[in-house]
Amino acid sequence: MTLTASVHCRKADDRPAVEAGAGPGSEPVATAGTRTDSRGDRTRDADGLAVASFVLGLVGLLVMNILLGPAAIVMAVVALVRSTSRRGRAFLGLALGIADLVVLACLVTGSGTVSWNFAG
Repeated sequence: MTLTASVHCRKADDRPAVEAGAGPGSEPVATAGTRTDSRGDRTRDADGLAVASFVLGLVGLLVMNILLGPAAIVMAVVALVRSTSRRGRAFLGLALGIADLVVLACLVTGSGTVSWNFAG
């Protein structure tokens, strides 16, 4: 008994079809399964950055605020520049990132070192 397999290689002429009747000056119309709008992806990425900024800012209040605070600020600013639909979450991430740095400054001023502990 012999097993055989068939493999289909994509050729140059296997491109997505364009709507019939489109002239050379008109824009191609994509068929099902292809994306034509990259703005939706960009907005979704900006929404993810806004949420990540909020989470990093919130976690940064408790641990590693020297790293998570600036990361939250940068992510919030990038999300706002990319015009996220979650502007409130991006502003919260920005405020929490700034609060992380303020907490860090207070702890450094109080103890004289960057390291601190919960025991007081």
